[in-house]
This record gives sequence, C-alpha cells and structure tokens, in this order.
Amino acid sequence: MPRTAKKQPEKLYPLIGEAVGQLGLRLLLAYEFFESGLTKWNGENWFAEIQDQFPFPFSLFSPDANWYAAMGTELLFPVLLLLGLFTRFSAFALMVLTAVAWYAVHAGNGYNIGQGGYKLSLMYIVMLLPLLGQGAGVLSLDYLWKRYRSGK
Repeated sequence: MPRTAKKQPEKLYPLIGEAVGQLGLRLLLAYEFFESGLTKWNGENWFAEIQDQFPFPFSLFSPDANWYAAMGTELLFPVLLLLGLFTRFSAFALMVLTAVAWYAVHAGNGYNIGQGGYKLSLMYIVMLLPLLGQGAGVLSLDYLWKRYRSGK
C-alpha cells in the first residue's frame, strides 16, 4: 500500500497565512459594508440631495431606486463575503458601489476622511482587490464548492 505524502510544514505555513489573510479581509469588509447597509435601512434617504452627482447610468435612476440598490448591495453582498460564497462577484459589486460613492459623495472633498474625503473609499477598493483576483481562499464555501465539483 503506497504511502501518502504529508504536506511539509514550510509549504503549509504560506497556505495558512493566505487563508487567514483572505478571511480577515472578508470579515472586516463584511462588517463595514453591512453596517453601512443597516444605517441606510434605519435612516432617511438623502440621495435626492446628491442625485445630480451620480455617474451614468446611476444618474438615470430615481433617488429611491439608487437608495434601495445601495442598501441591498450593502446588506446582501457582505453576507456572501462572510460566507465566502460568490466572493469574486460580491467583491466586484461592492467595488462598483464604492466607486459610485467615491465619485458622487467623496471626490470633491479631498483625501482626508475627517473632511469627507475619499481615503476610506480608496482603502475599501484596495482591500477588495485580492478578493476579486484570488477569491475567498480555502476557508470559504466557494472553496468547498470547487472541491465538491472537482470530486476531491
């Protein structure tokens, strides 16, 4: 009976670091976006005040439609990020949402967060990039689904 090769510790450590790093990004981003969605859920629609600042095609929709789309995006996709399910699509959707917020709300206020600037939007987009490019990692439902589909 042939022996199965065990993974060498030096090959396992980078995998653990990658898995924990991707999980950390998913947890932080899921919390931040979901919290913003809850704020919209419990708050008043202020998008009418900035409707003329939305980029095309969002400028074609009503403030209510944009409000509900933003709120829905901030409530659904963070849950998917948390689970590591449809991670790349979720990261892309949240990047689009963040880019629109950057353009419509923060771009004219400079860089600093304290002055309503775009620094936080930039940070979110940069943190979403690894999830878009690499996926959720091994601590995710995406990974389990991929293994199930491949028969391993």
